Amino acid sequence: MSAGSPDKRVLMRNFNRAAAGYDQYAALQMLVLERLLEQLPVFRVQPGTILDAGSGTGRAAKPLGRLYPRATLVQLDIAEAMLKKTEKTRLRWFSKTRRVCADAEAMPLADAAFDMVFSSLMLQWCPRAGVALAECARALRPEGLFLFATMGPLTLFELRESWQQADGQAHVHSFADIHWLGDELVRCGFTQPVLESERVMLTYPDVRAVMLDLRRIGAVNSGSDRRRALTGKNRYRRCLEHYEQFRAGGRLPATFEIIYGHAWRSRQSPANGSQVMRFVSPEHLKGASE
Repeated sequence: MSAGSPDKRVLMRNFNRAAAGYDQYAALQMLVLERLLEQLPVFRVQPGTILDAGSGTGRAAKPLGRLYPRATLVQLDIAEAMLKKTEKTRLRWFSKTRRVCADAEAMPLADAAFDMVFSSLMLQWCPRAGVALAECARALRPEGLFLFATMGPLTLFELRESWQQADGQAHVHSFADIHWLGDELVRCGFTQPVLESERVMLTYPDVRAVMLDLRRIGAVNSGSDRRRALTGKNRYRRCLEHYEQFRAGGRLPATFEIIYGHAWRSRQSPANGSQVMRFVSPEHLKGASE
């Protein structure tokens, strides 16, 4: 586990606690999910089996079911309370459904069992994201589609920088960049990977509101190197004071870098890295905001 990467036990605890009110506060997560779902018709696929990796409360089920009503859906998430929040009305769109509480880095699923793996904002919570990508590749049939969104390294840079000024620690997870993801997709056995990035900015009245929003959806610091002791008032005050430099128009920003990607499972064994990845600039992404 690298410095700043999530501790899975803490991660499970945080998301289980947040499950009850998650849908009420996860506005950014819903925005990303909608943009990811908008891409699906372009691929003209008709999967018979779909894995929703990191399904959370199951918000993808209904729109996926509308597109592929004859498919079998498997929802996988590390937090049992999240899976239990999936409403039956969302699942009725599918011929068959199954919920699996498991770690994405060690999925208890058969090889080549799925025609499509769909994953919205899960990979950034995997301490070994490369292992999770390899597991997605293993679960896919040859020429199966992998469509995903994850967070990039600019995510919450204002909060990261403010905490570093306050006590020398980031308090924010480290996120993989778009180039690493492209290389890793090829290494894991995917072909024709395409990745694109956008920045989404949310605004808040103060830093406390930023932190409360993150806590409500379970996205608090669960890093293996996090400070175990309570944060002192002086450190907290210094963090708040530094964050104020980002204020504009009476509001404080919280920036999120979202990386969208898709690739196809190769018919061959994992590639040697000779393929060319195509990166799409932010201005080519529909609805991107700066």
